[in-house]
Amino acid sequence: MLVKKIILLACALLSSGFIASAQDTTQQITEGRKNDPQQENKPYVILISIDGFRYDYAEKYGAVNLLQLSGKGVRATAMQPSFPTLTFPNHYSIATGLYPSHHGLVDNQFFDRKRNAVYKVGNRKAVEDGTWYYGTPLWVLAEKQKMLSASFYWVGSESAIQNIRPTYYYYYQEKIGIDQRIQQVVNWLSLPAAQRPHFISFYFPEVDHMGHSYGPDSDSVRSAVQFVDRSIGKMVQEVNKLNLPVNFIVVADHGMMQADTVNTLQLPESPLLKDLVIAPGNEKMMLYGRNKEEIRAAYEFLKQHENHFTVYLKEETPARWHYGQEDTHNRIGDIIVLAEANYAFGTQGKRMHIGHHGYDNNLTNMNAIFMAWGPAFKEETRIPTFENVNVYPLVARLLGLSITEPIDGQLEVLAPVLK
Repeated sequence: MLVKKIILLACALLSSGFIASAQDTTQQITEGRKNDPQQENKPYVILISIDGFRYDYAEKYGAVNLLQLSGKGVRATAMQPSFPTLTFPNHYSIATGLYPSHHGLVDNQFFDRKRNAVYKVGNRKAVEDGTWYYGTPLWVLAEKQKMLSASFYWVGSESAIQNIRPTYYYYYQEKIGIDQRIQQVVNWLSLPAAQRPHFISFYFPEVDHMGHSYGPDSDSVRSAVQFVDRSIGKMVQEVNKLNLPVNFIVVADHGMMQADTVNTLQLPESPLLKDLVIAPGNEKMMLYGRNKEEIRAAYEFLKQHENHFTVYLKEETPARWHYGQEDTHNRIGDIIVLAEANYAFGTQGKRMHIGHHGYDNNLTNMNAIFMAWGPAFKEETRIPTFENVNVYPLVARLLGLSITEPIDGQLEVLAPVLK
């Protein structure tokens, strides 16, 4: 029997991604590892994600350090997120070079028929269970080739994916101050060569939090952008003192747009929906049926009641999404309901957050940033918008790692930015 029908709509924190529920603030260390001697002379990569940092925020809010650093290095017009434009699917696409339909994190919340279980970002047990994750994340790729890695937060980094975690990592929480986090990066890079991580992932949640709460045009987002900008400036300054060949890559998982908080959307009620499993969301919902007849009846009912949302059968979703027709792990709903831009599903009588993402990834305001600088990158280079799955082969090339499994990203897309 299918799991109990999910009826509550996702809150804004679910849309944003990470849930700060872990209490452990100590560094986790996987003992007994060291760099292979041939890896010790390889360059270093610090991959920084600024959650919810829209493609235009740097200029819009005066991110002086990011503009200066990327001005001397590489900057894309924008980086297009994968569909759906949500935190967990896109962080893991960047980390694996795979579309969500291929790496398995098809939403921030979804139903797995084979497991008869639900994955959702607020469930620590699921988030830390490596068997939910497919693909080979960059830290796993590095560790398999005897190159040490470290993570100050990234989707999947707390999980033993293929029974491997980064050598150094933290459970996600927001209790550690930024100065301590920056110092930890410096400490990692100050370790003896045999213990020093060559790949480091680092995550900022602040811009996304403020975007959800106050909208993308708010002073709160401006303050968050400038906080992150100062922090990255300080990190670069401190890391540069070590005189190591460190390459910085700054990305985001998605953009942000303001939604109508008064005229919120509701799924129409019908007995035809009562037996379906519903994976909720503010911008996108998925419905799972037991048989073709049940799915078809629910689809036709919802299609007749479209109101600022579009209803798709899984196999009829746009090919450019690389989604329904490519559902490798059978985790995408039989029916997908996607809100129109600037609208969102909400609970009547309950206050809704202003800023939203999760919409069609062709919308300009869903676009994220890509900036890079360091000894491996060309100077004063500008490139057009590209898909985020192409970051993976770029990082692998920078670190001299061999990609051992098929991926969706292509090195040819970003190879021209390298010296």
